[in-house]
Amino acid sequence: MRKSRVVLIKGKGVLSDNQINIKILSVMLRKGLSLLGQVNNFHEALIQFFTPRDKVGIKINTIAGKKLSTKPQVSLALANLLNQVGIKERNIIIWDRTNKELKGAGYRLNYNGSGIRIFGTDTRGINYEYNLTIHRNIGSRFSKIQSKLINKSISLAILKDHGIAGITGVMKNYFGAIHNPNKYHDTNCDPYIAELSEVGLIKNKNKLSILDGLIVQYHRGPSYHSQWAEKCECFILSTDPVASDFIGWQLIEKIRKKKGLPTLEEEKRKPYYLFTAEKMGLGKANLNEIQLIEYEV
Repeated sequence: MRKSRVVLIKGKGVLSDNQINIKILSVMLRKGLSLLGQVNNFHEALIQFFTPRDKVGIKINTIAGKKLSTKPQVSLALANLLNQVGIKERNIIIWDRTNKELKGAGYRLNYNGSGIRIFGTDTRGINYEYNLTIHRNIGSRFSKIQSKLINKSISLAILKDHGIAGITGVMKNYFGAIHNPNKYHDTNCDPYIAELSEVGLIKNKNKLSILDGLIVQYHRGPSYHSQWAEKCECFILSTDPVASDFIGWQLIEKIRKKKGLPTLEEEKRKPYYLFTAEKMGLGKANLNEIQLIEYEV
């Protein structure tokens, strides 16, 4: 059986005094995509997943404030790579739940102007679907950005510890695409994260999963706490969202062990939803079935 390919790309010096070195960031994304696609350059990699006719949503995470959100430099750098393979700027949307959270994370909103669009679901005229999408235990109204405005999606998530789910990554990032994520936090968010990921509006559209590990909140997440935030200066890329989150989990456990903290299982918040997702055929949650490529630029 074919293994899921996951790339962990490191960029020493990409963060300095919490400022991003754009040159190193660009090299990291380009090389990471090339390694993921097993090709010579990012262009050849991206055209495996996207065409110039696509309308692409980049779902980011801005709920934790400026210090632990997807930085504008990162999402815009990724959007610019999409533009370079022929996708029109206007057909690229960087988005999250609310405009307030986006602005709080340092984004300049762009609803209708030229260039890459940036706005939240609460934008006037957008909002959530009127009707529920029902699937297994899920009954939610989806953001019209995810359901109507795009045909392909990238989950660009912050790698964080989570007090209930264990970790939050590219899969849980889509909790920000529905109106009622508060309903799905019982029993370590299992099976809800997996079942949401199986909904066609996500499963069929999500073509690329990227975990932002520049700063990793390895304890007391998902909110920001500087004493438990580790500068890792890395990204984790995969076309398999389960595998990318699995490798993200392993990274968090590695940091926690180094810091003398219990495992997530010992704290009764192991990310069981990953194994549920694997059983559902959504991806791999087993190191024996993951091809992990580590590279430092």
